[in-house]
Amino acid sequence: MLSPHLRLRHLRCFLEIARLGSLSAAAEALHVSQPAASKTIRELEEILGTALFDRSGRRLVLTAAGRIYQNHAGAAIADLERAQHLVLSPPRERPKISAGVLPTAGTGLAPRAALAFRETHPDVLLDVMTGPNWLLHSLLREGQLDIVIGRIPPPGASEGLHFQRLYWERVVPVVHARHPLLGKDWEYRALADYPLMLPPPGALISVAVRTWLHSVGLTDPAPAYENVSLAFGREVVLHSETVWFISEGVVRPEIEAGTLAVLPIRNELLGGPVGITLRDGNAPSAETAALIAALEEAATGFGG
Repeated sequence: MLSPHLRLRHLRCFLEIARLGSLSAAAEALHVSQPAASKTIRELEEILGTALFDRSGRRLVLTAAGRIYQNHAGAAIADLERAQHLVLSPPRERPKISAGVLPTAGTGLAPRAALAFRETHPDVLLDVMTGPNWLLHSLLREGQLDIVIGRIPPPGASEGLHFQRLYWERVVPVVHARHPLLGKDWEYRALADYPLMLPPPGALISVAVRTWLHSVGLTDPAPAYENVSLAFGREVVLHSETVWFISEGVVRPEIEAGTLAVLPIRNELLGGPVGITLRDGNAPSAETAALIAALEEAATGFGG
């Protein structure tokens, strides 16, 4: 147990003497008289029950016990000074935006807007979370996210939310750059000859894709894969003849790089709006408003 007689003056005086090796020099540094400094050290040694300095020479030298006490006393003083500084001058809390990013915005819109936002707001932390549509919009409604970037909330799940459209984005069938259907006339029924990768039933674009396939004669498509993940879909398509129906924004970098290609289809209505979703009745913070402006600027040239 810490002695009730121990005071900060004991620690400061001891540390100064240990640093300077001289009682008079320590007294001068502490702005006290030499007798007062000597009395303080005697009190500390009585509290501890041991000598802290060897006084046999011209300089005061720490004993073994003194060296141990110096290490811990110095750390204690440093911690107390740090605690005082934090209380008197608490660090400013860093502004943060929690943003949910859906796959269709994760490879083009959101990164471009984030980089532009960083240029003007370098002190703001942009905390990005990815996940399925239903999850991100649920977290937004609960207040765990400030904004969701991507597709509109699914029907029946938009209560308490407000969607702002930025552009219309196509859903496209993509294949690798040497796919047999590229560079020639082909009929939609030829899709049945190749493995299909379709959005899973829970994905917002799933119904539109299956409705379109039904309208062109594939009444009961049996997909080889159900997926909207870029990492998985890209690898499968690059190494097989698979045709992947996916939002164009998910694979835009691969299309621009020429590693994936779009099979032309005559239905521009196969798609949907991409934008931002916010909570109703909650005015966005200044930082979130600035991110929205960056998203609006980045959306120029995407879709229609």
